[in-house]
Amino acid sequence: MPIAMCQSRHRSISRLLQRNAALGVTGVTFFLLACGPACADAARLTSLAAADANPALVLYSPVHGLNLPSTPAGPPDTLAKLRRNFNLTYDDNHRTAAELRWFTQHPDYLNRVFTRAQRYLPYIVAELERRDMPLEIALLPIVESAYDPFAYSHGRAAGLWQMIPGTAKRFGIKQNWWYDGRRDVVDSTRAALDYLEYLHGLNKGDWLNAIASYNSGEGNVLRAARRNRNANKPTDFWHLKLPKETSMYVPKLLALVEIVNDPAKYNLTLPVVVDEPQFVVTDIGGQLDLALAAELAGIDVDTVYQYNPGYNRWSTDPAGPHNLVMPIDVAEQFVKALDAVPAAERVRWQRHKVKDDEAISQIAEQYHTTVASIRAANNLRGNTIRAGHYLMIPVATKPLSAYSKSADARLARTQNRKRSGSKVEHIVARGESFWTISRRYNVTTRQVAAWNNMAPGDTLPVGRKLIVWTNSAVVATRTSPTQALGNTTRKLRYTVRNGDSLYLIASRFRVSIGDLVRWNKIDRNKYLQPGQKLTMYVDVTAQSS
Repeated sequence: MPIAMCQSRHRSISRLLQRNAALGVTGVTFFLLACGPACADAARLTSLAAADANPALVLYSPVHGLNLPSTPAGPPDTLAKLRRNFNLTYDDNHRTAAELRWFTQHPDYLNRVFTRAQRYLPYIVAELERRDMPLEIALLPIVESAYDPFAYSHGRAAGLWQMIPGTAKRFGIKQNWWYDGRRDVVDSTRAALDYLEYLHGLNKGDWLNAIASYNSGEGNVLRAARRNRNANKPTDFWHLKLPKETSMYVPKLLALVEIVNDPAKYNLTLPVVVDEPQFVVTDIGGQLDLALAAELAGIDVDTVYQYNPGYNRWSTDPAGPHNLVMPIDVAEQFVKALDAVPAAERVRWQRHKVKDDEAISQIAEQYHTTVASIRAANNLRGNTIRAGHYLMIPVATKPLSAYSKSADARLARTQNRKRSGSKVEHIVARGESFWTISRRYNVTTRQVAAWNNMAPGDTLPVGRKLIVWTNSAVVATRTSPTQALGNTTRKLRYTVRNGDSLYLIASRFRVSIGDLVRWNKIDRNKYLQPGQKLTMYVDVTAQSS
């Protein structure tokens, strides 16, 4: 057979390899018949070239006298597993077409999202398989959060699955100062899948209606279905009258399913998401400083937070959960190293002498911890403490800035991000709300909340610093807090005297130590110097003679 013909056949084989790779095929056996030495030479050349390109398939040749070199199989692709097991019916209509159009016009977004999903997607797929749920649901966090565990919406939803506080509590997710399980990949996935299974039953086995209920709330979909039944209309998702966001929510998921199912059809190339476990949940037995955890595992603190996004502070919650998610390649090293660290040395302790008139809440704020933690560490039954007594306080081993994805660090990054307009620092006064503040600066409540890592429904404590970006003309007329009608907060310049401390000044002017530190950008661990100038924003109605 002429060499040119054999080379042509092998070009066809190469194309076959590429298509099979997209379908997740891991091995191919070639039977080359009626082929002479020239063909064997061409096959050998083609195989060698393929080996240099590190193809994702193993080539086997049982033909006597023809030895094709084998190449190692590439890693299994989670997306290939998904497309082999999709079950939901795709409906080609104007709604799904609109979402398809957007995704196909934004290939960079898809690459970012699927690359980010590598850490979490294999785990979620495994959980769906274990529960015998549709694997399409593994793409739902793209719709919800773009697979960002730190995503937070204006509706107070958080995490990969964007659960609101009430639903999360209902399905057993812990949320407190130390820990928000809505952001934890294991906790949130369990709760989200529990909720979806419940919704599936509630909607009589209709998965599309269950998924719609996840977005809009179970009551909205049930009422829409009831209206259709009463009007003798179909009750499937496509015939229900639902809020606009929900009406596009399911089509967005199905558009992603269609793209994953056949990316080549839309001239897209999706990244490989390796179908291998990415992490191990380790038992740590008690509270652990996250900086110490990073040191023991040989990784940086940022990586610890990426695998454990549920932790809000510098350590795990003293009251549990007492586990830590670790990258699979360092988990064994971490467990061995942690076993060698005594329990008493897993957080740093500071001995604090209680001052006159000092409250336990003030001490907790000073050391970035909670009253409950101080009480537990010192076997206190209540909040009563006595001047002159000593308390043991758990404190961070490194400066708080080292805990790059703690709640405080994330807030600082958001507030310092440059945006259009002029930046204004607004101190919340008594009686103010997102609505009154947004009106004052001619912006929306959602903007004010987003600029400060909050949602419009969150509580605004008096004295909290908010960053607002607004038009310069508005700033010129409203730069001073005293100009707002009914605002009783005033800016005060204070000169430090002999014997002053942050605690004494904060107590005197009814402000927090944390606010004093933030307003003046000072180190709380350094002594104040007589003559030093401090800026404060005090509520004049809270001051007494």
